Amino acid sequence: MRKARWKHRAFSFRRCKGFVNSANPVSVSRQERRMSEKLLYTVGYEGADLSDFLATLKAHKIKQIIDVRELPLSRRRGFSKNVLASALAELGINYLHLKSLGDPKLGREAARSGDIAGFRRIYGRHLAGNEAKAGLADAMAAARKATSSLLCYERDHADCHRSIIADKLKSDFKVQHIAVSPPVLKRRKIASDLTAGSVAIG
Repeated sequence: MRKARWKHRAFSFRRCKGFVNSANPVSVSRQERRMSEKLLYTVGYEGADLSDFLATLKAHKIKQIIDVRELPLSRRRGFSKNVLASALAELGINYLHLKSLGDPKLGREAARSGDIAGFRRIYGRHLAGNEAKAGLADAMAAARKATSSLLCYERDHADCHRSIIADKLKSDFKVQHIAVSPPVLKRRKIASDLTAGSVAIG
């Protein structure tokens, strides 16, 4: 009788601790899924130099950029589609532009005016369309083949539609939002200039 009680308690203990064995196939499949999750990064180039941007990609071993801008043009040197794709190719990084995942004009205008709820509503409606659904499928397939990062403009992912796309894909990927950082020596110079009062803020 005591032996039977001990076996019952041991089994209960293993269940409480999330013990994984052949008698618990559901837990095994969940654990395997977590272990096999691929990383998906997101990044914005606001305020960044192309050289710092490329260095950030290399530091995170990113092999593919998935550009989710509707219009992949930029006043910032190096970030328009063709120039950027060429710079990435020199580093062996693939470039993929998915126009269907871009934020439509009305969404961009809402975001610029500070109407974040309106921006999210408009973009959510856009993602429900067939073209955007196909774009999500293309993004997922591409990101499974190579370590990828979604690309848009805003430095803070919370202000950008790429975070909404990432949320749609997070069941299949471990999402990590990164920011472009200047090299250590440049950061030290900026800090030194700030201390000396030679850099204006605002």
